[in-house]
Amino acid sequence: MLSLSKYDLEDIMARDHNYFVYIAECADGLYYTGVTNNLDRRLYEHNEGIDPKCFTYSRRPVLLRYWLQFTDIKQAIAWEKQIKGWGRKKKEALFKENWEEIKVLAKNKQSQSSTGSD
Repeated sequence: MLSLSKYDLEDIMARDHNYFVYIAECADGLYYTGVTNNLDRRLYEHNEGIDPKCFTYSRRPVLLRYWLQFTDIKQAIAWEKQIKGWGRKKKEALFKENWEEIKVLAKNKQSQSSTGSD
C-alpha cells in the first residue's frame, strides 16, 4: 500500500489545481478582469454570451490581453482584486510587463490621493 505524507498530498493537490487571473478587452475598449480555473472555457463563455447579466455580454467579442496562472486560489483572488483597483494606464503597462511604469503610476496615484485630487 502506498503511503503519502500530508505534504506529499498537498503538493499533488497544488499541481492539480490551476487558476488564472485574466484581463479581457471588450469590443467597446473596456477591460474586464476575472479569475477562472479554465481560461479557454471562460473566454468561450464571454464570447458566446452565456449570461445576459454578465458585464461582457453586450460588449462582445472580447480579446484576451493578459493572464497569469496560479496554483493557490487565494493568491489568484488577491491578484485579481489588486488589478481591479488599477486604472487603464496601469493595466496597459501590465500588458507590456513594464514594471517601472507600474511603479510610476502607483506613485502618481498615491500623491494624488494625499492631495485630495482625482
